[in-house]
Amino acid sequence: MERSLTMELVRVVEAAAIASGRWMGRGDKDNADDAATQAMRDVFDTIPMKGTVVIGEGEMDEAPMLYIGEKLGNGYGPRLDVAVDPLEGTNIVACGEWNALAVLAVADHGNLLHAPDMYMDKIAVGPESVGKVSLDFTVLENLQAVAKAKNKNIEDIVVAILKRERHEKLIQEIRDAGARIKLMQDGDVAAAINTAFEDTGVDILLGSGGAPEGVLAAVALKCIGGELQGRLLPQDDDEIARCKKMGIDDVNRVLLMDDLVKGDDCIFAATGVTDGELLKGVRYQGEVAFTQSIVMRAKSGTVRFIDGKHSLRKKPDLFIK
Repeated sequence: MERSLTMELVRVVEAAAIASGRWMGRGDKDNADDAATQAMRDVFDTIPMKGTVVIGEGEMDEAPMLYIGEKLGNGYGPRLDVAVDPLEGTNIVACGEWNALAVLAVADHGNLLHAPDMYMDKIAVGPESVGKVSLDFTVLENLQAVAKAKNKNIEDIVVAILKRERHEKLIQEIRDAGARIKLMQDGDVAAAINTAFEDTGVDILLGSGGAPEGVLAAVALKCIGGELQGRLLPQDDDEIARCKKMGIDDVNRVLLMDDLVKGDDCIFAATGVTDGELLKGVRYQGEVAFTQSIVMRAKSGTVRFIDGKHSLRKKPDLFIK
């Protein structure tokens, strides 16, 4: 992949964030998602690449654009797998809460897990704790490992977890161990990334969420030396059949980083839609929008934070009244 592709991909997530940010707090998650998807698709058409969506808005008959199998780019340049979530946290935007992102990830063709749209049990940590945790360990063992790796007491550890009824037992185990908890309404991609940045205050992500989001987070963590492990949680025979169709014969095995994203090169980009621990959300001021993005590349280990100032008058398609 060319280095210049990193900045091109930032333009894609910036556009999606600017378009969807207008819907913050308006209680309309569908229009927010549609705005992000349309803007992202429009900018993708200008990018020098031959991309195929392996994680997107759904199957072709479920989504009008950014569906699995859709071709992206202008037809020139590298052949890439593309994972997209135009608006990670549609409910977050609708309610005006924290950590909504426009996100995408790319890797060389064949290197991203074609993750089925189902639940995945996950554990994510930053660089200090790589190789020290496992989905096969108990909650206490994982918390002890992270505490030791980060030279903290368990009481200092912060666990990010989605606020779901299915997590009640897990939450109680974390509390019994003495660790602190940050409950999230949505947005476990942001939470997984936050484990790699000390300033966010998040040490580990636990619990189940979407499998596609797990792959997106794995790409981000690969770029910065973190780790995500996942185990698919099919709910019925149809979902088991989908896993096998995608080449995952043993649905109970733990998927490691090299299962989720192969090779030594991948790129992750995200722009904040609403404020979060790592990125600020979109700000609008008349005909100007301000964004904050992050872009990372595994091959170089480079992480860039990018502040953008955008003329909406010159980008009328992104200016939603």
